Amino acid sequence: MAKAEASVEELVSKIERGELRLPEMQRRYVWRSTRVRDLLDSLYRGYPSGAILIWETDEPVPEQAFAVGQQANPYAKTQLLLDGQQRLTSLSAVIRGEPVQVNGRQRPIELLFNLEHPDQLSVITEVDDNSTDAGDEPVDANDEGEDPSDDEADASEDELQKRFDRMTFVVATRKLEQLPQWVKVSEIFAGTYDNNYFLKRAGVTSLDDPRAERYTQRLNRLKEIRKYIYRMDVLERTLSYDEVTEIFVRVNSLGAKLRSSDLALAQITAKWRGSLNVFQAFQADCAKDGFELDLGLHLKNLVAHATGQSRFLTVSNLTLEALKSGWDDGCRGMEFAINFLRSNTGITSPALLASPFLLISLGFYGAHRNYAIASDDARGLARWVLLTNAKGRYSRGSSETLLDQDLKTIRDGGTHAELLDRLRTQVGRLDIAPEELEGRSQRSSLFKTMFLAFQKADARDWHSNLAIALSHVGSAHQLQFHHIFPKALLKKSGFHTREIDDIANLAFIGGKANRKISDKSPAIYIPELIATNSEQAFTSQCIPTNPALLTPEHYRAFLADRRRLIVERLNELLA
Repeated sequence: MAKAEASVEELVSKIERGELRLPEMQRRYVWRSTRVRDLLDSLYRGYPSGAILIWETDEPVPEQAFAVGQQANPYAKTQLLLDGQQRLTSLSAVIRGEPVQVNGRQRPIELLFNLEHPDQLSVITEVDDNSTDAGDEPVDANDEGEDPSDDEADASEDELQKRFDRMTFVVATRKLEQLPQWVKVSEIFAGTYDNNYFLKRAGVTSLDDPRAERYTQRLNRLKEIRKYIYRMDVLERTLSYDEVTEIFVRVNSLGAKLRSSDLALAQITAKWRGSLNVFQAFQADCAKDGFELDLGLHLKNLVAHATGQSRFLTVSNLTLEALKSGWDDGCRGMEFAINFLRSNTGITSPALLASPFLLISLGFYGAHRNYAIASDDARGLARWVLLTNAKGRYSRGSSETLLDQDLKTIRDGGTHAELLDRLRTQVGRLDIAPEELEGRSQRSSLFKTMFLAFQKADARDWHSNLAIALSHVGSAHQLQFHHIFPKALLKKSGFHTREIDDIANLAFIGGKANRKISDKSPAIYIPELIATNSEQAFTSQCIPTNPALLTPEHYRAFLADRRRLIVERLNELLA
């Protein structure tokens, strides 16, 4: 294995010219803007940033596109990037000022550089263990009409500004862009403006200003990121595609950088050349039908239909014929599952699923009955789906173990009744009790079932009178969850965040209604809305309208009464 070095600028140019390509064994680009921010901060400080693994080959290898634009490869030989895709794609997007392509959509990565950042590192990087992206879940704008990130939702504007002032790079916001000391990183790398332009914009009008030299040094230091040197390990041309795949899997397994589904994809594409395009085409078809699902789930579905269990450990032992057969069967199962969810249960989006694993077991059930489902069986199956989702079966404990238990029950000829028995063994009771709602937030599986129950009760937006739905377009109508007792009001009364965000304090309304209510007390806005609309707007979402319960001092009594009403509605749906 040869060793080499290349600057960030050289690597970005190779990507742009098409000289550095991606093999189809690689996973898609998945980094969030905050990860790009932290990478840029590390390079700015000269911190180590890992090595790059490349394979030079003359062998025709199935490729996939980078998430940033590339020219056609003008050379016969190809350099394939095996490790470093996330870093180099991010740097290419930032330095070239281009958006990245994620799930068929263009997504800009705009970062801001703080000319007034502290000399010493003062903000410690926070480790986020949550590798999944909710994406399609209803977004909660806070009661003042803004939509902060999760970790900053409870901070005041002054607290946020103080935190940002201690940082060197931040993900761009409209407010920060207006401040003179914050500069767009893309504008610095574009080279359209010289340093004097940024100095004048920051209010530096004279070279005698002590900020002039400091800002100039910092701008030059940022531009020097282009010269940052990466160490490269280059695999020989003599290696076969199978050997390179094994190296890729081992390197990423040891570093725990990739999920098991990403490693499985490498092993599958090594045996089934060109299969990534097949997988992505079906993934896109499902997304068009409203079910945008991670590619890893489709691969797990393939394995389930090929082997009768869901773990990726057996992928390397599957023949090409078994992989193709499992994929075809899995696609039919997934189509059945999506259709059944929409038509028989009212679940129209994966945002309403506690776990997407439910799609696998449901499709497997249909496949083992050759998709001939009797009417009684369909009703029982729908009840099992709703209960499994409400109780969060696959989001408790070892989800793969629980999924494999259900797959075995189905494989052995078990009915929905036996699946319900398994669920009962796990959760104890199949109805919902009020205490199950206590302390739950919007991340609870019961929150998703609440939406289904309210939708069935013809719940409508309090401003437009549109029936609540995840598919509404436009910021005025897009569904949000609203704190019935606004956060600001409850904070002033001394309530803790956990109690403020209780599931019994949340309702589903559109963005405009949410902003109009702002931080008003329910004792004020609920009677106003009843007078101009109707009480049904609140009873459909199980919201008590008794004036005695609508003041902060009676907040806990309000929660208890609403939990009782919600549980009655949930049990009606689940029965």
